[in-house]
Amino acid sequence: MTDFEWPWEYNFPPFFTIQPHTKTRERQLLTWCSLVLKYYKHKNLAVLNFGEESELFANEAINRKLSNDGKLQVLEELEKTKNAVPLDKKKTQWEVYWHTLDEWANLIHNWVVANGQTNTIFTLFDLTNGDSTQGEEFYGLDERVLTKALKVLEGRGKCVVFENNEGVKFL
Repeated sequence: MTDFEWPWEYNFPPFFTIQPHTKTRERQLLTWCSLVLKYYKHKNLAVLNFGEESELFANEAINRKLSNDGKLQVLEELEKTKNAVPLDKKKTQWEVYWHTLDEWANLIHNWVVANGQTNTIFTLFDLTNGDSTQGEEFYGLDERVLTKALKVLEGRGKCVVFENNEGVKFL
């Protein structure tokens, strides 16, 4: 895995303080959202634990970190775009999607159709770790995220997810 490339803003101390001016704050939050999504994609992560310290929100080189209020604002912005969802009422854990669930569903379904896999049964492991999906963007995808994307497809009538989420048949 290659090293993550931080944007220039990550080394700019004011980036770690939520700005009071509306337009500046909006732009700052967009940059934070983009950074979070790129970081989670690069690291192939799906769950953010709010209380944990992470290099994502703390730059030791410049001795700056984003406040908890700032982190919450970023995550709530990601929630608005359907790129994150809190996993509990206190918002201490978040699922982060570098593709929305609809986008994941489309990627998976497009692969199924392009590879003539309709009317085929897969285990969830086959989809995320199988030889036939190696090189696909959903290869290595967190199983919880995969399951939610498959539920989106099921709602569209494109697949049937088996009991206990053990497998899926594409229609």
